[in-house]
Amino acid sequence: MSFVRRATSTTLGKILAFFGVSALAGLLVAGLFLPLAVTGGATASTGSDMIEQFPAELREEPVSVPSRILAEDGTELATFYAENRQPVGLDQISQNMQDAIIAIEDERFYEHGGVDPQGIGRALVTNASSGSQQGASTITQQYVNNMLINADMLRGEERLTISGTKTYADKLKEMKLAVSVEQEMSKEDILEGYLNIVLFGGRNYGVEAAAQYYWGIPAAELDIAQAATLAGVVKSPNGYNPETNPEASVERRNIVLNSMLSQGKITEQEHEEATNAELGLDIHQEATGCISASQAPYFCDYVHREILASEAFGPDVESREQLLNRGGLEITTTLDSGLQDQAQQSVEKTAPAGDASGAGASLVTVEPGTGNIKAMAQNTNYSPEESEGAGNTVLNFNVDAAQGGGNGFQGGSSLKPYVAASWLESGRSMYDIVDASQDHWPAGSEFQASCLEGGSTAISEDWKVNNVIDNMKREMTADFGLYWSTNTVMVNMAEELDLCDITDVTTRLGVHRADDGQPLNPANPSFILGSEEFAPMTQAAAYAAFANDGQYCAPRSLVSVKDTNGKEYDVGAPECDQALDPEVVAQLNETLTNIAQRTADETGQTETVEQAPMGGKTGTNNAQSSTWYIGYTSGLSTASWVGRYQDLKSLAGVPVNGQRHEDFWGSTLAAPQWFDYMGETAERFPAEEFRAAQDSPIQNPGSRDRYQMGGDGTEPGNEPERPGDAADGTPDNPDADSPSGPAPSGSASDPTPSESGSPGQAPSESGSPSPAPSGSGAPAAP
Repeated sequence: MSFVRRATSTTLGKILAFFGVSALAGLLVAGLFLPLAVTGGATASTGSDMIEQFPAELREEPVSVPSRILAEDGTELATFYAENRQPVGLDQISQNMQDAIIAIEDERFYEHGGVDPQGIGRALVTNASSGSQQGASTITQQYVNNMLINADMLRGEERLTISGTKTYADKLKEMKLAVSVEQEMSKEDILEGYLNIVLFGGRNYGVEAAAQYYWGIPAAELDIAQAATLAGVVKSPNGYNPETNPEASVERRNIVLNSMLSQGKITEQEHEEATNAELGLDIHQEATGCISASQAPYFCDYVHREILASEAFGPDVESREQLLNRGGLEITTTLDSGLQDQAQQSVEKTAPAGDASGAGASLVTVEPGTGNIKAMAQNTNYSPEESEGAGNTVLNFNVDAAQGGGNGFQGGSSLKPYVAASWLESGRSMYDIVDASQDHWPAGSEFQASCLEGGSTAISEDWKVNNVIDNMKREMTADFGLYWSTNTVMVNMAEELDLCDITDVTTRLGVHRADDGQPLNPANPSFILGSEEFAPMTQAAAYAAFANDGQYCAPRSLVSVKDTNGKEYDVGAPECDQALDPEVVAQLNETLTNIAQRTADETGQTETVEQAPMGGKTGTNNAQSSTWYIGYTSGLSTASWVGRYQDLKSLAGVPVNGQRHEDFWGSTLAAPQWFDYMGETAERFPAEEFRAAQDSPIQNPGSRDRYQMGGDGTEPGNEPERPGDAADGTPDNPDADSPSGPAPSGSASDPTPSESGSPGQAPSESGSPSPAPSGSGAPAAP
């Protein structure tokens, strides 16, 4: 029923019915809102002229609702909001609350049609006879006003119609819209909408959020005293906030209780008990943002940045941020909460946050065939308060600088499988004999690089390359050289290849620098041995192609995103390409699976390999400050990294989690961390056997007999063509990745430019706070 028809039960109502709503506007100009017209800057010849210009329908805009980031199983990771609000139906709001708000804000709520003539009359008399200003807004008008505020906020309009800033025009518009709302909505719908949008102090919007914040209970359980407290806050959310102004809040609460008693909503006994009750606050802070994430805060940060960077969520960063904070998005991600928990346990087991060594540890897992990020963990606390020794940082070890990470970490020998893949693509085999005796390239030496001007690149200074294992500067199969991570084998293989073909492989596998996102540069041959810096997630995604017959899938974090209205946003499907021929990968896996088996034996995790076929490769930079193990099954690919993230100081001889390691290789902590993590998850993610190679010249690829020290990688009765007899010798260090025993001469323990794998680059000790600044170049250690 319209306001005009409802108002006829009073004398004032009959007058207003005669003149209509436009006459009401003139009356307001004459009395109640004349001061507003003077101070607010709005003028009009008549109220009737103005009100006819206002819209008759309330602009429909979604109410600001928090957004939630969820794991793939629905576990809530974090919420984002500008207004803490949890909308509920009227049947989920206690009758006490409904009675309290009506008693104090609009006792004739069920009798008027949007604008209350009696309230206006009282306000007219009060304002005419005193210097104070009394309003006459009904709950419907307040609902309209709050909806206008919400709409203006979402539209980015600066002037909001909040209390104390309303002009004459604002009030007239509000009244006309209130009448229209009453014609379109039931009283119950209006009351429900009002109780879900109004501010109850702080950033708590809506009665459910307020009840949860102040007492940790749902709105359905609010008792009389609690309901009266909240109803009292509405008039002045800051002034009557029970948390910050308890005395004023109690005084206002008791006024509400008096109104409830006088209107017959409560008995004398209930009034007395509620009036004498303590506030009894039990504050439940509602966490917001990744800093309060329940798990995976660095993954949360990555997702947050993905949302802000995507045009699917708005034309610019500001609009995307507003959508995230107000749009009630349900963001379902690729994260596996079980894997995440295990990954977090594993990195903290390696080196707890704030460990005196300053060592960082991280794990990141992607799914072969989709690129879905399943886990992302590191051994630090997600906090901007980076006090010394606290292990606090917001720097994400696992991702690029543009995604919240730093400059990345030198890859070391983890780059060697890419060289081997290029070797296979050239038509060669892993059983081919490589002469690894050359270990010195004088300044001016050229390497073929067809994509560069002149078709080649020359090194500017002498390049001396050494191996961790002695007596390895000789002939051996490419398979044997990769298995024992022999530097001179890799450089001699690369010299036979086109460096641009190698960087073409890395580019197809998504390998790029962490600092600027650029692909590897063939102009500097030291990239062959891992001199460039990478993010662990880049490596995990690249190795995932070895697990999936050469198919590379870009890492992705979003499964679906929808808002409170059910609108779904385009997050894209997995982006996958066939980066390598399946046969190339099958032959490469004949080596990498044997490396994984050897590493499992070294770390006491042989059973893990037996449960799930897997491949992998260690890596260590020249300074022994960045160590890797990147491994994969058919179902999961994980990069495990342990090293320095604030400088390039060696971790060799430094106690990490109380244990000192004379040498610090990829097999020292990064590999055990990987196997600890995968050993706990293998049963949940059963793995299949990798594709068998069809054209491999190796007769028994699963046997490690061919890797005996002193040999050259050949099988008895299966002799490849060779330029000459292989040299024999027994290495002083029988295991390139073993933490035991002294490092041989010329190993990674000596990072001088002449002994490293990189020409003309001295190691940096800059102390930059970003991960692994550019340093010595290629490692001598695996």
